[in-house]
Amino acid sequence: MKLRHAATIVFLAHAIPAIAWAAVKPLRLVAPELNGVACTQERLCIDDPARLPEARALLAEAEAFVGRELGSIQRRPTVVFCSTDECSCAFGLAGAAGITVGPLGVVMAKRGWQPFYVRHELIHVLQYERLGTLQMWLFTPSWFIEGMAYGRSEDPRQSLSQPFQGWRERYGRWEASLAGQDLWAAAERLR
Repeated sequence: MKLRHAATIVFLAHAIPAIAWAAVKPLRLVAPELNGVACTQERLCIDDPARLPEARALLAEAEAFVGRELGSIQRRPTVVFCSTDECSCAFGLAGAAGITVGPLGVVMAKRGWQPFYVRHELIHVLQYERLGTLQMWLFTPSWFIEGMAYGRSEDPRQSLSQPFQGWRERYGRWEASLAGQDLWAAAERLR
């Protein structure tokens, strides 16, 4: 009987991570190299090494922009730039320009290689740093999370699909109402 329990525990210890790797593709940011991308020492990963200078420039611009506008990111996340649909699909991007996976990092799809899209995702990184993962997942309203990212990234689109356009507008009204209050302190009080 004890042998059966031990075998079950060993099986589950191996099966659960494998199932998570297969089913929850954004978790692949834990070890992006296993998905066919090459990573640099600065935690920048890419599927097409010829485009590394372009990816570096986009990331540097976005970091500087977010730092000026909202505050510096203290710990650079892993950032994967995909230039093919295969790479995007391997990390679970289904039509999105990019995705931020909590504190794990960011994946940019081939259509996300635009300054405002990279800024948008780095704003999410800063939100996780400033507010914490648990608060972001459980308590921070979607209108704040996405509204800030769309509103403060200088997204050039005049109109977004709903609910994103409404969230961007609501965030703009909320930020305007702060009247000199610290933005991040006010954000911590949102529920």
